[in-house]
Amino acid sequence: MIVRMPLLLAMFLLFSACGTGQDPKSNIVDTARMPVSVTLNKDKYGAQIKERYEKLLNKNFSGEILVAKNGEIVFEDYQGFVDLVNKTPIDKQTSLHLASISKTFTAMATLKLWEEQKIDLKATVTKYLPKFPYTQVTVEQLLCHRSGLPDYAYFLETVKYVDVKTKNKKGKIEHKLQVVSKVAPFKEGNYTNQDVLDFMVQKRPAPQAQPNKVFKYCNTNYVLLALIIEQVTGKDFPTYIDETIFKPLKMEHSFIFSNKLKDRYVPSYNEKNQPFKLDKFDCIYGDKNVYSTVQDMLLWDKALRSASYVKQSTMDLAYAPKSPLTKDFRNYGFGWRMVLKPNEEKLIFHNGWWHGNNAVFARLLKDSVTIIILGNKYNKKIYNGKQLVAVFTGKEDSTLLEQ
Repeated sequence: MIVRMPLLLAMFLLFSACGTGQDPKSNIVDTARMPVSVTLNKDKYGAQIKERYEKLLNKNFSGEILVAKNGEIVFEDYQGFVDLVNKTPIDKQTSLHLASISKTFTAMATLKLWEEQKIDLKATVTKYLPKFPYTQVTVEQLLCHRSGLPDYAYFLETVKYVDVKTKNKKGKIEHKLQVVSKVAPFKEGNYTNQDVLDFMVQKRPAPQAQPNKVFKYCNTNYVLLALIIEQVTGKDFPTYIDETIFKPLKMEHSFIFSNKLKDRYVPSYNEKNQPFKLDKFDCIYGDKNVYSTVQDMLLWDKALRSASYVKQSTMDLAYAPKSPLTKDFRNYGFGWRMVLKPNEEKLIFHNGWWHGNNAVFARLLKDSVTIIILGNKYNKKIYNGKQLVAVFTGKEDSTLLEQ
């Protein structure tokens, strides 16, 4: 299999009412002041979660965790360091990379603009990006990963590797990478969203599938959605999200990393405490690059649950499955993964993985449970965090969710 080197360690495939047209800020409430409808036994929940948390995540966890019931925090913890050089501890104000959880913001911003009749979900991408060469792909197909487009992290990669199996001195099989080709980069410096589009226009890389034929999780889809949002709003994507989501919801420690902020880059770490340097893909947004805190993400969760950012009918549309159900009851809506097991409550979630950042955003809508885990040192055990829902449901489930 041909892969790009950093992705082996750090990719996360890392896989209808009209609006009123009013100002985006006008129907957003201050979710921090929303009343809690049920008085919770915090000590009971907190003790059970703490016990499970310490078993699920090994001692090397570096990051933030928050668990809430009915919008009220019942457990939170902060471990490790922002950077290993200065030993700055992670705390409530530490913004960490959400990786693919960033797609929830891109998707909901797209649906907000759909409510305002500024984006047509059924329209082809060429309506907003006229030079886009895949003329049958629609906005809706980008949202639910049914576009069939290739992933930019592969077609922009300059070095191709093949996975070679070898035996070590003890006779065990090991995997090593062998370079099979190397070409000059499409451009010097860090790639941007526009570079992704420009490459597709000039080179037209082969699609993975025909549009709307099959679900193929693809980061390119959300890079293009960010470009469409910029086209219809006349603002760069980081500014638009900041003005219409982060500031109104008082998500004071949330931002989108871009070329403008690369001098402020703070690395994440691999399992051996080695930092990931800024690479050519680190300034592309829409599919990733939202930085936030667990407390800010709880504000996002509350805004979605209260339908104060978009209408409830729009939320229902986002949470509706858009592809055939898999054998393990998985599906994808508009920016959200889901598990739809018979006789169980629907689990709405999105996880993420980029460099050393692992992230979980799992939500039970009916039981009003929210689990948020953000890590800055590679630790795949973070994805076990979904098991914490058993504290509230009484049902054990060790099934791992997509990274």
